[in-house]
Parts: sequence; C-alpha cells; structure tokens
Amino acid sequence: MRKKQTALVVAKAALLVPVCYTAAAHQALSEPDVKLPTAAAGATAEPVRAGAPPVGTASAGAPRAGAPPVGTASAGAPPVGTAGEGTVRAADLLAATRSCTQVSLGKYRTDDDAPEDIPVCATRDAVFWKADMDIDCDGREGKTCNPRTDPLFQPTTAYQQSDGRQLDAENLPYVVVPGASHRWNHTEHGVTGGTVAAVVHRDKVQYAVVGDTGPTDLIGEASYATARALGINPDPRKGGAGPDVTYILFKGSKAQPIESHRAAVARGDELARQLVARN
Repeated sequence: MRKKQTALVVAKAALLVPVCYTAAAHQALSEPDVKLPTAAAGATAEPVRAGAPPVGTASAGAPRAGAPPVGTASAGAPPVGTAGEGTVRAADLLAATRSCTQVSLGKYRTDDDAPEDIPVCATRDAVFWKADMDIDCDGREGKTCNPRTDPLFQPTTAYQQSDGRQLDAENLPYVVVPGASHRWNHTEHGVTGGTVAAVVHRDKVQYAVVGDTGPTDLIGEASYATARALGINPDPRKGGAGPDVTYILFKGSKAQPIESHRAAVARGDELARQLVARN
C-alpha cells in the first residue's frame, strides 16, 4: 500500500538514499457522464504480443536474454484486432464502460494536489474508474522493487499468495484499490483480494488481480508488472501514466490462486466478453 504525500516521500528518501521523486504529472480528466451521482447503485484479464518485452525487467530496454514472456494464457498469436492479452479489444471494453453510474458516495484524487474528480462507477457485472497510474512496488523484495529503487517501498501487501508470502509486484500484474471508507467500500461490491481486473491503456488490455489497498482518498495505482506489460514506464520513482488508464474490476470474481496470472487471464477474458455483450 502506498502514500502519495510529498512530505512522506522526502522523509523516507532521507532515511534511505538520496533520490528524486517525481510523481506522474496530473492532467485534466474529462468527467464521465454520471447518471446517479449520489447513492450507491445496486448491481451485483490476450497473450503477450510476439516480441513484447517480459514483465519484471528493470527498464524499458531490451528484455533479459532467455527470459520468457510473462502472462501468456496460451500459445499462439493474439486474435486480429487485439493488443495485450485476451480476445477482447480495448475499444470494446472502453465502449462498455463509457457511461458512469456512480456508486462511490464521493470522488477521488489521483494525487494529493489533484482535484477530487474521479468517481467509482458500476455496471451489473463490474466496477470501474478512469484515472492515472502510479507504480506500486510493494510486497516481496526483488531486483527492481526494493527500498533502494523505491523510496515508498513497503515489504507487505494487503493480500498474500496462497503460500502466505507477499505478492511479487515485479512479476505479478495487480491493481490497487482505495482503502475502505464512507466514500466507497470495495468489499460491498464484490471486490477483494484476487478479484480479477482488466486494465486498459490506449489500445492494450492487461488482466490483473486486486493485490493491494491504498489511501482512502486516492485512486489510480497498479503494480510494476502491470505497468511494464502495458508499455508504461514502471519506474516507481518517476514512471507511471497520465489520466488515461481505465480499471475494470469484475464483481465476485476470483483468480485462484491469487498469484496465478494464467488464471486471471482466463477468467478475465471470459468476463470481459460478457461485459461487452451486455453493454
């Protein structure tokens, strides 16, 4: 779980190594067409493209020699017209979530100095929001996620693997949900650890699981592996993306075990097809 407060960044950096933290620049976000802006509405992850760099490398350069692509659900090339993972096009998922029926009782900031303008929306099958992407490197310490590379690094995640170990942000695509509060309690909408998510950035779809929770007033964060797979700079200090990332969480779904990306892709692709068909 992360804190985006500037003061904390400076304080923690001073205790570790001299680093310069630059948050992803916040840009104005076009507000969705909100149907129900106040009360909660009752409503009930394609193989990696050939040649795409593997998840978990330290930079956006060439992949490590001999490293296999991460997150392949099956062999073979992706269907024509898709990018990222699964069989559902990014454009179709964005179309299915174009209209917002707001279920959060308030809106969220993407960063401390940003306006509160991000609602959590819902369909019968999913909750979703459009925000930026900050990089979560928390959990198991590795080569690219550790206290030396990330001044906000924390050795734990809100949810753990089936063997009790912390999640591996370097290699497991996961998303972060705001901590439960009066504004929005994710558990009341069928969202918890392991819930399957589709993350859409431009023309790419990446399936993931809910793996961590964050501050109760901020939204828009995913693991190093999620960003890397989407072609977003995964550097926890200066990486991330602007407010053009759509997070879709499928209510009541679960990747079992939580650390199985293969399970998240298979279940997510099925649920994404259903979402598109119904919307």
